[in-house]
Amino acid sequence: MSMALSSSLRALALVSPALPSARPSGAAAPASRARGRPRRGSGVVALAAALPSDSQWLERLPEKKKPLYTHSLPCIEAWLRSLGFTQSREDPALWVAEMPLWHARLSLDVTDLHIRYLKSGPGNLEKDVERRFSYALSREDIENAILGGP
Repeated sequence: MSMALSSSLRALALVSPALPSARPSGAAAPASRARGRPRRGSGVVALAAALPSDSQWLERLPEKKKPLYTHSLPCIEAWLRSLGFTQSREDPALWVAEMPLWHARLSLDVTDLHIRYLKSGPGNLEKDVERRFSYALSREDIENAILGGP
């Protein structure tokens, strides 16, 4: 029985062109590439174009009285952008807002939403002001608290 399995595996390895080790060195590339088909991963641009826009995610938001934990991450991200926050390139969980009366950094932590109003921004803050909001709070309550400022 082990002999039959072993020979089947060897036959499979010889037939499978998808594995780089299965193709002898110097062998031609699969016919699909030779005909000019795009390489794997080139469909990323097409996939990105097919993803919903912020306006579509905002349409999918649960009602504002629902807890934030009932919202999908793309909906939360679109909502934060609609409030004037910009996502950090270095840390996707970090968001920054520069409002006329205050500047803030918001982070989507595992257990809660954390916002820090920065004393370096406009306003008369003596020090940074931090607040944490449970995801169990409604989106409306969190929005009002965030936009209310420090």
